[in-house]
Amino acid sequence: MSRLLPSDALPGWRHVATNGIRMAASVVPPADPARPTVVLLHGFPELAVSWHHQIRALAAAGYGVVAPDLRGYGDTGPQGPLEAYRMQNLARDVTGLLDTLGIARAVVVGHDFGGALAWTLARDHAARVQAIVSLNTPYTRRTELDLVQTMLQARGPTHYMVAFQAPGAAEALLSRDVEATFRGLMRRPALTLAQFAQLPARVQALPATIFTGEPEVMGAPLLDPSTLRLFTQAYARTGFEGALNWYRNLRRNWLDTADTVDHIGVPALMVSADRDFFLPPATTRGMERIVPDLERRLLVDCGHWTQHEQPEALNALLLDWLARRMLPR
Repeated sequence: MSRLLPSDALPGWRHVATNGIRMAASVVPPADPARPTVVLLHGFPELAVSWHHQIRALAAAGYGVVAPDLRGYGDTGPQGPLEAYRMQNLARDVTGLLDTLGIARAVVVGHDFGGALAWTLARDHAARVQAIVSLNTPYTRRTELDLVQTMLQARGPTHYMVAFQAPGAAEALLSRDVEATFRGLMRRPALTLAQFAQLPARVQALPATIFTGEPEVMGAPLLDPSTLRLFTQAYARTGFEGALNWYRNLRRNWLDTADTVDHIGVPALMVSADRDFFLPPATTRGMERIVPDLERRLLVDCGHWTQHEQPEALNALLLDWLARRMLPR
């Protein structure tokens, strides 16, 4: 079986200098100068190729597209010490990418941890962001405790965010059989949220083992053989430490935002999924107080892996919203 490279899977694959590192990204200039560039930020444990359906749809509609392997992932790979993965520095990775590519402002779309990064950019670098779309990830206001402590109190020590803090433990779990990790995790949900809420507390805690398919709450696999091979090869090469460093900076991120005002002043689209165990739609309640110009959409019969599960429905939502909110009338 031939090796599938990112350059085979995504258009315009290249390395771009930014914030002291070289970041791999799919870069497609806008075919229509009236249309903005859309920056696509993936989550954990994913890659730029997670957006391949959206990249082609957006480019076909004339939009520019930039989809990087973020710091710690894929062809960008691990870069710098643990502290380099704090959210304020990850945001500089993206603004530096825009600088090098000569893009003054962009629409930023993020999923999972990429959604958290997208909200950070919209809040702290509003001059560079025309609008934001977040898939599954709500804007989370700063609370009295950092997110790790919050999850420890709410779900206990087995919760994946808590368990991921221990150096080496999550790496061993996820790297034991990389292909099996992605086969077990990247699946459609087998249960509704109501059914999930009836499961034993040890399952509702979302233990770290859920990233290897245990306990069994996921259904049919999502990744086609080529994409599965790409994920497997990428993580076999880089390991998981760089990606896990995003979680290991949650307390630093909390400390960094001590004086930050929770406010998003650009147009925003929040896309939730009605079967997402990790980020259920209820987590978005009250966002209008922080994001005044907010539009909501709900994907039905969809779990956490939105771009893979319902690519056509997601593309339709994105293209409709971009046409209504970003294009001149």
